[in-house]
Amino acid sequence: MPLPYLATVEDLMAYPGQKPASDAEAQMALRLASGAIRNRTKQVLSFVAGDTVTLTGGQRVLTLPERPLVVDDANPLTVVEIVDGTGLEIPAVEGRDFVRKGSELHRGETWPTSRLMGWPHRQRIGVWADLVRVTYSHGFVEIPDDLVGICLDLAAATVANPNRLRSESAGATSVTHTVETFGTGSLTTDHEALLKAYRRSTSWSVTQS
Repeated sequence: MPLPYLATVEDLMAYPGQKPASDAEAQMALRLASGAIRNRTKQVLSFVAGDTVTLTGGQRVLTLPERPLVVDDANPLTVVEIVDGTGLEIPAVEGRDFVRKGSELHRGETWPTSRLMGWPHRQRIGVWADLVRVTYSHGFVEIPDDLVGICLDLAAATVANPNRLRSESAGATSVTHTVETFGTGSLTTDHEALLKAYRRSTSWSVTQS
């Protein structure tokens, strides 16, 4: 299923500046803008429920790829360790087998002794099994305003300058496009600064109200 755009057609139609000529043009501009943002952040950003990934373990900290995590009664976090070469699957329980810190799942320190140290015990203490299967929900139910703004900026620039022209003339009128609006889906330095908080190197989690 295609991912939803990070802003709506209605938002783009209401955005100050040149309006898309058609709904199809608006949809394409938002598609390109949303793709540029996701490519830069390496994140889906939109809410996804019950996503399942299998990650490489062997370390004390397991970092989940998508964020923010959403953990509540409707969106449980399910973690299963898969012991390489045996096919053995061992459920891991938060608070007993690991501690969640943002998007990171931490095994315990070597003291006091507990399952937080890692399982099975013949492995190095304090580490995850070789493979770990995680089912979790992640992303924003409501896209933050700064992401919506960036998406609209990019989409509006695409509508205003679809042919990637640096300058264009119409009769006696000449328009020179700035670097920021030159090209489809071009992120500015201001956009980059705002997106830094959403990139994969940042971790956090969300509990829905």
